[in-house]
Amino acid sequence: MFETYRTVLSVPGTLRFSAAALIARLPMSMLSLGIVLLISEVRGAYGVAGSVAAVYLIANGVFAIVQGRVLDRFGQALVLGALMTACAAGAVLLMTAVQAGWSLWWVYAGAALAGATFPQVGAAVRARWSHALDDPARIQTAFALEGALDEAVFVMGPILVTVLATSVHPLAGLASAVIAGLVGTFALAVQRSTEPPRRAESAEPGVRRPMPWSVVAPLVVVCFCLGVMFGSAEVTTVAFADEQGAKAQAGLLLALWALGSFAAGVASGAVRWPWGPEVRVPAGCLGLVVVLAPLPMIPSVGVMAAFLLVAGLAVAPTLIATMSLCEQIAPPGRLTEAMSIVHTGLVAGVAPGAAVAGLVIDRWGASAAFLVSLAAAALGFVAAIRLPAASRAQPSRAFARR
Repeated sequence: MFETYRTVLSVPGTLRFSAAALIARLPMSMLSLGIVLLISEVRGAYGVAGSVAAVYLIANGVFAIVQGRVLDRFGQALVLGALMTACAAGAVLLMTAVQAGWSLWWVYAGAALAGATFPQVGAAVRARWSHALDDPARIQTAFALEGALDEAVFVMGPILVTVLATSVHPLAGLASAVIAGLVGTFALAVQRSTEPPRRAESAEPGVRRPMPWSVVAPLVVVCFCLGVMFGSAEVTTVAFADEQGAKAQAGLLLALWALGSFAAGVASGAVRWPWGPEVRVPAGCLGLVVVLAPLPMIPSVGVMAAFLLVAGLAVAPTLIATMSLCEQIAPPGRLTEAMSIVHTGLVAGVAPGAAVAGLVIDRWGASAAFLVSLAAAALGFVAAIRLPAASRAQPSRAFARR
């Protein structure tokens, strides 16, 4: 397994840009939580804190696709630094407005600017891998590595921002996220040797290749369903532990879910799959349906812990296959844009999933709310079964390499 990862990381420049991207992605899991911790401490209003964080997240989702298009058009070296600088300015405006007691409109403006301009580092680093490697199996390994690092970011980030905001200063958590973003993003942007070519350099002059929506659209639906599943499962797991009189164990249950996903993601990258991602995406969605089906009937925290660990095993391989298929069908010069579109579907599903699960919990209890996650996985499978035929209809440069 480790030899497989060593092979891709031995390609010149890959270890440097992957390490820089890891630091640059830390704010993904820190900024919205840092906003909540800062505003709730300084102004004592969780409602306001939640609404400001929502503005940040909405702006981030809305402008992600635009960012992907701009990155492909003008290149990462120019765009990444400019975006992170603007993001830092928005965060500084937000922090200043909160500390100085300015009107809430300044706070919302800072959150909107920071969210709209926080760089799509995940899509950018995967575009670099696609440029650096020419073997689909090795790209699959690289994407598995980045998926595992994403999991690590969402484990480390919330802990770091919470400790700093509660133990050092309310501003410290958010400020550390901004500093990490600036350091990591600029470290990534200056690595010109591994930068993917700009669209103007990768296609005929004046030609803008069409996006293969027959594949991209189902992938967006799949990712949206996965987002709904994540959002609903998180809320439902906390409620389930609370109903069992063990609310303190909710973090452990969610950690086991993440651990299963992390382990499966690492293993997935070391396997040379006999099937392409157009087959693995629906297979992964079906696997999620199977592993989620027993959750509404589980009676205790101990049994739930074991089942969530197993359920996590189906998560990362499905996401890795989704991004691998996106890489294969994206037209030359539009890879970052395509990945941003697909990733936006994932982000867009989290809030609705949490909201619907909350309504079900209030009326029927936590066990019934696990059906929301199950239904989302089933709908994702329905969308995914269209992918093989659609993919064969859209041959790409990656399929041609096989």
